[in-house]
Amino acid sequence: MSRAEHIRIVEVGPRDGLQNEASALRTATKLDLIHRLAASGLGTVEATAFVRPDRVPQMADATEVLAGLQRRQGVRYPVLVPNLKGLERALAAGADEVSVFTAASETFNQRNTNAGIRESLDRFEPVMAAAAEAGIPVRGYISCVLGCPYEGAIEPRAVTEVAAALHAMGCYEVSLGDTIGAGTPLAARAMLEAVASEVPMAQLALHFHDTRGQALANIYACLDLGVATLDSAVAGLGGCPYAQGATGNVATEDLVYMLHGMGIATGIDLDALVATSVWICDALGHPPTSRLGQVAWRTRD
Repeated sequence: MSRAEHIRIVEVGPRDGLQNEASALRTATKLDLIHRLAASGLGTVEATAFVRPDRVPQMADATEVLAGLQRRQGVRYPVLVPNLKGLERALAAGADEVSVFTAASETFNQRNTNAGIRESLDRFEPVMAAAAEAGIPVRGYISCVLGCPYEGAIEPRAVTEVAAALHAMGCYEVSLGDTIGAGTPLAARAMLEAVASEVPMAQLALHFHDTRGQALANIYACLDLGVATLDSAVAGLGGCPYAQGATGNVATEDLVYMLHGMGIATGIDLDALVATSVWICDALGHPPTSRLGQVAWRTRD
């Protein structure tokens, strides 16, 4: 399979990036972040999550975020939902695309959602039915595809089974998440090859964290397999509240820099993206973890 000439980037900074930040951001700042990201050329910006505010306080203003969203033509603003109740809240707030999430690790899924993998998939059945009735697409996330903080290495077969189940129940795309950043290039490639044997590559995405500095290398190793959708977070924001020591997502600006250097189009204005990286980290009170963001942070006026 040949390398894609254009990569679709799903920006997860406003949700996955912010959910682990200790300092609460004002709703207006979150909206400004979303609008800046969309203006930089990103075609998909994950806006928020309709989850329990006692579990993820940073997402407590999900309804207000959607209410204040100034939607840009051609840009998608998906939101995360854990179950049917979350979907109902999201629909009431005006969501037009949602995502559900499970894991390839039984133990991690129990810690993250208080449910086993099979039980979490069963919970999605009414979500899928209600979303189909409302005419909105559903994306699926799988955590711990290359390693788990409780179970260690995860077999590609386990990831494939969960991905195939999400695909079969109607998820238009399945995002494969290295939640703790445990992967290395050959392992990442083998995992993607295994999943793509049962789920079309066009309906797969990669969602790699950079805990051990391997995210870009892992993505590079997978590009020749034809993957064309990648998740990332501006400034390398993120982490996981249920995986101690896990750091942020691969940084959008570093990813775009690499892709553009390879002659792969993204439709994104890199300078605008780097400026947004510095701006949001000023608001959060810490420097970006991205390489490009750090350079801009040190040299800003």
